[in-house]
Parts: sequence; structure tokens; C-alpha cells
Amino acid sequence: MQPMPFISLLRRAGAAGVLALGAAFAPAQTPPAAPPVSQFTLDNGLTLIVKPDRRAPTAVHMLWVRVGAMDEVDGTSGVAHLLEHLMFKGTDTLAPGEFSRRVAALGGRENAFTSRDYTGYYQQVPAARLADVMALEADRFAHNRYSDEEFAKELAVVKEERRLRVDDNPRALMAEQQMAATFAAAPYRRPVIGWMGDLDALTADDARAFFQRWYVPANAAVVVAGDVDPQAVLALARKTYGAIAARPVPARKPRPEPAQAGTRRIDVKAPAEQALVSLAFKVPRMDGLEPSPSNDDALALTVLAAVLDGYSGARLDRALTRGPHRVADSVSADNGLFGRGPQIFTLSGVPAAGKTAAEVEAALRAQVAHVAREGVSEAELNRVKTQWVASEIYKRDSVMGQAQELGHLWIQGLPPDTSERLIARLRQISAAQVQAVARTYFGDDQLTAAILVPQPLPPGQPARPAPAGEIR
Repeated sequence: MQPMPFISLLRRAGAAGVLALGAAFAPAQTPPAAPPVSQFTLDNGLTLIVKPDRRAPTAVHMLWVRVGAMDEVDGTSGVAHLLEHLMFKGTDTLAPGEFSRRVAALGGRENAFTSRDYTGYYQQVPAARLADVMALEADRFAHNRYSDEEFAKELAVVKEERRLRVDDNPRALMAEQQMAATFAAAPYRRPVIGWMGDLDALTADDARAFFQRWYVPANAAVVVAGDVDPQAVLALARKTYGAIAARPVPARKPRPEPAQAGTRRIDVKAPAEQALVSLAFKVPRMDGLEPSPSNDDALALTVLAAVLDGYSGARLDRALTRGPHRVADSVSADNGLFGRGPQIFTLSGVPAAGKTAAEVEAALRAQVAHVAREGVSEAELNRVKTQWVASEIYKRDSVMGQAQELGHLWIQGLPPDTSERLIARLRQISAAQVQAVARTYFGDDQLTAAILVPQPLPPGQPARPAPAGEIR
């Protein structure tokens, strides 16, 4: 999954939950204060973020590395994700697979994930065993080792993962090709899992070089949430991660995307039961919390996405999937609010029986054009803002969710209190601002349109949905 947009949190709350909270939480009300977050920087540059939550005797420990598919170079796509797999293959003192066995013996669970922006590793354990997993993670962060034979085995696993998740998945294949068409220079054009030709050519030394280059303390953050004391966690971090030698973070060269001059269109033929229309418009990303034209527009675009598709019966659903003029079986809208690279606003729809992809595209764009002409109502804005406050309440129910949010924010260079400050910014977004972005960012010169053209399915093969943006 791309860095989790805050609009996704709105959808998680659910319409029923939001309506139940509506009376208790007016749009302007501040959510209850969250537990304080402590942030430290170790002498070697590693960031430590600690959030106590003492409701259960458990702790989540996460290591976030600010490196992902966007930091790869052409010819080595997929190496960030492959390295994530290889991090489980041993250290100077641990045999392949022993890391996972030790976490399980502690009564914990663990996994890892890679996106375009970051790579992350986590363990959830009884709070009393936090020291053990911190020592384990610090060891592999500093001393990951694997043989060429282990590399070859894991490369084969990743290739099969690509076949399953992308090559044999029509919607994922279309999404991958749309991103490649949308961006000519920006590194988001490369898929997280890598092109198969690049995977065929990857070597163990490619992965080792990537690890040596990017897995440095000043390019990483440790996030701990749960039944913990910040000062005690700091002492553990100094003992484990603090022992790793400091090294400089390599300079990142800017890779700006050239201006687009005209609509880009691709058709992707693949075995599928239904067509799919996806319209990607280049939009500004939010690169900080301070008011600015681009930051204000990014937030207004996120509100627009919620107005179009943030709740049951929102504009797209009501206009395109219901009634006598129904043209689609399903529709969606999403805005990339945050990210280390350029962002897009996506409209998508699956044509209903007897309807064409062109009709769905026209209907999707007509809804944005209607907002551009007529604006949005205060009632719609209030509904979105109430949902946002509700999402702040719901996400605190999960210690894992709290740790994930803190890690996502650090990756973007944002402070731990960003979500609360965004609530304040959201309340300031006006109907006029939402109307203005609908007028500004949805022209033909900002559009890359992708159409999935169904081909006959092999006997007995069902169509599969596209996977999330993170690769695990």
C-alpha cells in the first residue's frame, strides 16, 4: 500500500460507526487527547519514537527504513522488496529462519512490508519481551547475512509472488502499467515487486550493495507502542541500536517529473470477467503542515475524494451505481495526500452490464465537473469532517495501528502529532476550496487513462482483485 492516505482511515470507520458518533462528535469538536509521544535521536542518528498505551500488557516494535522502490535504479527494480525477504535469512549469529522462530518462541508475531517509499519490519510481543525483539532486530539491521544459495531460493519465491500477484491478476497488471505510463521520469513508475526482466538479472551482490547503502541508522526509525515506559525503551535502544556505527545517508538526486502535454491512454488486454476504467490525474502532494497553495490544494483534494467516495451513498455511488441511469457496478475515488514522490487522484469504475468503458469514464468525469460548476454543500463537508474525527477515535483502539501511523509520518518527515494538526487544517477547508481544486486538476493534460479490456477467462479461473500497494 502506498503510504496510508488519511482518507483510507475515513473509510475504515464505516458509515454506521460514523453516524453513531455524529451526535456525540460535532464537526468542530476535538477528539480526546492521545497519549503523549516521545521522540529521541540516538548518537548514531537513528530515530526512536515511543507511544505508551497501557490498556494491555503487549508492545509493538517496528523498524522503519526510509528506502523503497523509488530509491532503486533502472535494471534493479524489485531489489528493495527482495532485500526485505532476505532480512529473514540470517545474520552472523542467526541461521536462516531462526529470527522468526525466536519471535514465535517469545509468544509474538512478526512480518515485514515494502512500498515505493519505505520498508518496514514489525513484531508484536508481550511487553516483558520487548528487549529480546529489539536485540534481534538491531542484530539483523546491522549484520544481515545470507549465502548465494539462500539468495537464489528467495529470488525464486519473489518471482512466483510476482506471477501470482501481478502477471496472473488483470487488475494489478493494469495498475502497474498505468503507473508506468503516468510517470516518465519520477521513480514511482517502477513497480514495487520489480519487472520480471530485472528480477531475472538481479544478483546477490545487488541486494548486498542496496543493504549496505541504505540500511544505516540515520535512515531508520524504531517505533515502539504499547505497555512501555519511554525512558526504559530509550535505554534499551541505546544498548541495542545505539551500538551500530554511524554512517552517512547517501544523497538522493531529484528526479522531477516533466510536465505532461496531453492525455495518455493505455488499453490492457487480459483474461477478466469485467472491464475496468482507471483515471489518474497528477495532483500536488502535501509536503508539510504549513499553509501553502500546494498543501491547501492537496488537503482540499482529499476532501473532494471523501465527498465523492468517502461513505455509503456518496456522490459516485449514488449517481453511477443506482437507479435507472446506472452505468457502473462499482466506483471509487482516492487522493494521494502524502508521499515521497508525486501524487495522483484516481477515479475508477467497473462498467455495468451493457455499458461501455467510455460511458463510465464520461460519468466519472461528469461528477467532478458537477462539483467544479456547482460546488459542494456544507452538509457534505460536515459529514466528511465528522468522519475524520471518528477515524481518530477508532485508530487508537489498535496498538499496531498507532505504531503504523507514527512510522508512516516519520517516513514523510512529519512530526508525531500530525494527525491532530491535520484535523485542525481540515476544519479550515471550505466549500470554495473544494470547488476550486475540482476546476483546476482534472483537465486532459493531467490525465492518464487505463482501460482493462477483458479477454476470455481460462476454464475455471476466477478474476482476482488487485493487491494493496504494500508488498509483504
